[in-house]
Amino acid sequence: MSRFLIKQKVFSWTDTYNVFDGNGNPVFFVKADLFSIGHRIRVFDARNNQELGVIQEKVFRIFQEFEISIGGQSYGRIKRKFSLFTPQFDIDYRGWSLSGDFLQWNYDAYEGGYQVMHISKELFHWGDTYVVDIMRPQDDLVGVMLAIALDAAKCSADQNNRNSML
Repeated sequence: MSRFLIKQKVFSWTDTYNVFDGNGNPVFFVKADLFSIGHRIRVFDARNNQELGVIQEKVFRIFQEFEISIGGQSYGRIKRKFSLFTPQFDIDYRGWSLSGDFLQWNYDAYEGGYQVMHISKELFHWGDTYVVDIMRPQDDLVGVMLAIALDAAKCSADQNNRNSML
């Protein structure tokens, strides 16, 4: 099992995250493009600054939808579903399904009925901080990207809800 800590940088013009392994070593860094139509979030290898993947928001949709690509190949998408009280998401991502708790702090991803990933939000931190446990090492990058896409979808939904209340 692999454990990652995803920490959002608070004082940044765009969504920026550092991703650390279970020993506190930087593994990935994540940076959103400042000027793009819809969120465009890039994931880089922290050792050599090589771009590994992109999370791109699809614009002009009723509900937020994000496409996840790794090495230029589409791996799937995450889309917000209609829900009155808590955000719910439909994922088309490697055959995985996603379930979350009422407070939107914990999510589990399953493949064929077996848990492949657990995401939990850490409380009392500056910025969003997540602990991501991934059961199979070959799923490390795709799991981290799914967690980041989920955070982006939640943040977009929260921002749209605030704007509609004004």
